[in-house]
Amino acid sequence: MNQRKDLSLSQAPTVDEINLLVELYNTRSYAELEKRAGLLIGQYPGFGFGWKLLGGALQMQGKDAIPAFQTVTQLMPDDAESHFNLGVALGGSGRLDDAVTSYRKAISLKSDYAEAHSNLGNSFKDLGQFKDAESSCRKVIELMPKYAYAHFNLGSVLVELGSLEEAVASFRRAVELKPGFAVAYNNLGNVLKELGQLDEAAASYRRAVEFKPDFAVAHNNRGNVLIKLGQLDEALASYRRAVELESFNAVTHNNLGNVLKELGQIDAAISSYRKAVEIEPGFAVAHNNLALCCLHIYKLDDAEDASLTALKINPNLVSALLTLGNIYKETGRIDEAIACCRRAIELDPNSTAARSNLLYLLSFSPGLNDSMILAEVKNITSSFNSIPTLEASHFGRNRKQGGRLRVGYVSPDFRNHCQSFFTIPLLSNHDHAQFEVFCYAQLAKEDDITRRLRTYADGWRNTHLKDDQQVAEMIINDKIDILVDLTMHMSKARPKLFASKPAPVQVAWLAYPGTTGIKAIDYRLTDPWLNPPGDGDDCYSEQSIRLPDTFWCYDPLVLDLKPNALPAQANGYITFGCLNNFSKVSDDTLRRWGKIMARVPSSRLILLSPAGRHRKKVFDLLGHHGIDAERIELVELQPRLKYLRTYHRIDMCLDTLPYNGHTTSLDAYWMGVPVVTQVGNSIAGRAGWSQLNNLGLTELATFNEKTFVEIAVELANDLSRLSQFRQSLRGKMETSPLMDGKRFAKAIENVYSEIWQRG
Repeated sequence: MNQRKDLSLSQAPTVDEINLLVELYNTRSYAELEKRAGLLIGQYPGFGFGWKLLGGALQMQGKDAIPAFQTVTQLMPDDAESHFNLGVALGGSGRLDDAVTSYRKAISLKSDYAEAHSNLGNSFKDLGQFKDAESSCRKVIELMPKYAYAHFNLGSVLVELGSLEEAVASFRRAVELKPGFAVAYNNLGNVLKELGQLDEAAASYRRAVEFKPDFAVAHNNRGNVLIKLGQLDEALASYRRAVELESFNAVTHNNLGNVLKELGQIDAAISSYRKAVEIEPGFAVAHNNLALCCLHIYKLDDAEDASLTALKINPNLVSALLTLGNIYKETGRIDEAIACCRRAIELDPNSTAARSNLLYLLSFSPGLNDSMILAEVKNITSSFNSIPTLEASHFGRNRKQGGRLRVGYVSPDFRNHCQSFFTIPLLSNHDHAQFEVFCYAQLAKEDDITRRLRTYADGWRNTHLKDDQQVAEMIINDKIDILVDLTMHMSKARPKLFASKPAPVQVAWLAYPGTTGIKAIDYRLTDPWLNPPGDGDDCYSEQSIRLPDTFWCYDPLVLDLKPNALPAQANGYITFGCLNNFSKVSDDTLRRWGKIMARVPSSRLILLSPAGRHRKKVFDLLGHHGIDAERIELVELQPRLKYLRTYHRIDMCLDTLPYNGHTTSLDAYWMGVPVVTQVGNSIAGRAGWSQLNNLGLTELATFNEKTFVEIAVELANDLSRLSQFRQSLRGKMETSPLMDGKRFAKAIENVYSEIWQRG
């Protein structure tokens, strides 16, 4: 600090007194300086330099220095540094507009005052006046071109202005001038991440933590990029280090939970999310993430409680509404699930997940037929159908050219998933002399089923972490002729990809019989029983193509587990069963089952249902028909082999409405268990009819409730017939179109050839 040179000795203390104050300031003896400066200016109130030192002492102790610096500017109005000091004090107290005035006064007195220009820029930035802040930062650089912090500050302002490329240049210059500038490396990483340059962002964060190993924010940010790059183990290490450094940071615990969830370490993820909400109870996103993990392991009550907490904190959190909707679906509350999706769409009309979830749920809704579903679908898919389709010039080749047809299958389920029971029979039997097969697999990690499926493909593309545009470019580059959607609107669907039409012919199959509502999907595969010829083709947005026999071709993937003897013969009573997903167990379905069980007094029921409060409705509704709780056994989800063994305890399965069993019914037949079905009003409720027609067992199907009850009761009272089913069903399955992979693949290939030639 500089003493005014025009003070006369009569107005000022002695040189020794002044030197003592300066020495106290230089030695950071601020408390003593405050005391002595106060005494001195009491004796010499016009001694501006004394006020200046007093202000400095107060400021360095975190005390209010504004009055002292204001006095200095009155006593020394032409001293630029005094106005600068006042600006610092005003800014520190949040009086940013006043600070700007002081910095401007300092600059008017000393135009090349770089520190004042710098602080002025920071004040403008804090005020949100980013263009003014940019001007100040550029002035500092003009005055001090090698001042790293000036380039850093400019970069920060340019980020706010959206000039990200220029911000990158500024941050790069800052770290060039100051190689150990960890914060600049961190901010550079942030901008590179925003620009999608993830590898460079990760490298920048790595430099930040190399120079500052205890930089928790940079460790966390590095984890965020690594998880996007799919480098999950490294992301985990980064988040763990961030948590070590800042164990009180709820966001970091939440992020740690995210990577643990991606790695399949669900229990550990739940612990991280619980820690996040313990630290910050109002952290709605973490509550929702906790709900998602609990849903993943079917702790449905915990999941519901966590999602409701998230929505209590933030009623407009779309992700939490979708989570709650999925929980309601899993617990059989379809109307409530649909309401959640509709509310999510109201809040975020562009949410692909909300629209797809709602579209899938319609098939579970009692009372809706195919035409009613289509009307809903047309409205819900309007946003998808507004996406511009790609130009025909991108398509692989002219339809009249020869050579192998290139067929692409898109799915997130080329893995240990029920879809593999149907993709394996098709893909393993494709004629590669006529068809070139590509699989677009959205997989975070592969398993044995994935590796098996890979062997059936000519081209395998992992689309994990790829957006729809990137996947479309893959498909275009592969010159795919026919693209097949195996997911439709189920989990991890890509409706926008198909809406953009990256291939000249697009087909929907397998996920579930129904419609996508996406105009760019040309065809849907079905069969003569799901869609009788000439009946209801106008209920789908796609053109219906009927396979000659069946929509499904099944491989159980468990061959050494045989059907057992009929359980009723040893038990002395009939055991009904339903191992369908509980989302299909409607109130009407339970009512029908109650009528059957009431007429078979000693019968039991084995029903698949995750644990939770929702189970009460089973006991209540069946209890209304006089069915005691002791006659009902609820089993949870099980590994496949254990699940199939459950059929060893079941004599007969009862189907669900409005959504029949699909895969589970085929599993039942494979294990020798007949399924009595009622045909519904929508295509999802005609699955049992299709499968029984392919088995030649239509006597187990009916189109009305009264006969459904009669068939089940009559069969329950005929143990000889049930025993015959037990012995013959597997053989019927093996010799039927339902398990003839070669026949099925040929039928599919004939369809592909036909629709390709249609033009």
